[in-house]
Amino acid sequence: MRYLILSFSHKNTDISAREKLAFNSDDKKREFSKKLLEHKSINEVLILSTCNRVEILASVKECIDSLEYIFCELSEFSGILKEELEGRADIYEDNGAIHHIFSVASSLDSVVVGETQIVGQIKEAFKFCFDNGFCSQKIARVMHHTFRCAAAVRSSTEISSTPVSISSVAVNKAKELNGGSLAGFSAVVIGVGEMGRICAEHLVKNSCNVILINRDIERAKNLAKELGDTTVVDSFEKLESYINRYRYVFSATSAPETIIKKEMIKEADFERHWFDIAVPRDIDDNCKESGVNIYTVDDLKSVVAQNRAFREKQAGIAYSIIGKFTVEFYKWLQTLEVGPIIKRMRDVAKRCAQKELERAIKKNYLPKEHKDEVEKILHQAFNCFLHRPTANLKKVADDPEFDTIVQSFQYLFGINEDEPRKINMYKCEYHLEGGVAHPKDIEKGDDK
Repeated sequence: MRYLILSFSHKNTDISAREKLAFNSDDKKREFSKKLLEHKSINEVLILSTCNRVEILASVKECIDSLEYIFCELSEFSGILKEELEGRADIYEDNGAIHHIFSVASSLDSVVVGETQIVGQIKEAFKFCFDNGFCSQKIARVMHHTFRCAAAVRSSTEISSTPVSISSVAVNKAKELNGGSLAGFSAVVIGVGEMGRICAEHLVKNSCNVILINRDIERAKNLAKELGDTTVVDSFEKLESYINRYRYVFSATSAPETIIKKEMIKEADFERHWFDIAVPRDIDDNCKESGVNIYTVDDLKSVVAQNRAFREKQAGIAYSIIGKFTVEFYKWLQTLEVGPIIKRMRDVAKRCAQKELERAIKKNYLPKEHKDEVEKILHQAFNCFLHRPTANLKKVADDPEFDTIVQSFQYLFGINEDEPRKINMYKCEYHLEGGVAHPKDIEKGDDK
């Protein structure tokens, strides 16, 4: 079993290509995951798709054939030539793959290093893939340690002491354009998903009035209630009117194509600044021809530089933590191999039998000349005793609950006594319901 990751991110893929690669609906993720699992070498798959990245994590039998197949399917899905995808992708295998996903979850690979929203997205991606049967034991192991690693980085460094999302960066940019304050001004927020919510929250914190526009008006009303009296809601049908009345527009929908087009724009006697923080983009690039200032996800990267020196120092500490967790993960995997566990169980039984046999001979409970015969009987007895647990252990080797079972074996039989906290160390945000692991308390967020 091996781990493989194909990574397309803000570092190697521009926004136009990322738009084509984006899995912006559950149906697309579901269909593509099923397609990948048709390949004989691909056992499990997890797809993470955000504004800034598409990561395909797979547990595979063999990397080369799996990689070739994924590139072919991804080319067909996106309409991008296979050769171009191969040239863009960062490819990670085994240790490199584990180190990469730990780094992504710890926000060392984000546009804004240190923001915490990405771990929520990974949890939601895992929940989706696990619940749909696209991943199981192999990727679950990686995810559990991924979340532990990300938590350790947050608690051991100050990398997230001033967390910033692209939404908050956009609001900060608007403040800068407005002379350092948005107090008393109004802004239009289109879309009330996680990005829109974060954006609206930051606007309200900066004493800005907010107009929420959303296709599902009830969702917008629920958010407005949370945000307070400075937030109002209106129908999506009035979008054209609102974008021509206000200076600041923040658009963060999950629409598959642009929702604001050049022909919708009317002349205005004030300067307009529109923030397109959606992927695929919500605002047609041609709108710039009408004098509107448009800021996309890629344009907002420059804001990151303000805290770069401090964050880079913290990132150095974080990478040392990630390195340690990567080594620990593979060390831990080795402890779960069925063959060595069974051998250790039999060794424990054999040592106990020999110890008691020597004691019986020493105390004259047993004549020394009968030692070989009794030893054979004891050997047959503990083989008989261990037959069922050994068979059951092999039987559940590929089941999601195997890791908990095997660590219980290790604890009960005194195997790996130098690591007594292994079971607790493996604990994370997931629990068992009816024998199947289900995520709970998923932390929402995004890496936009």
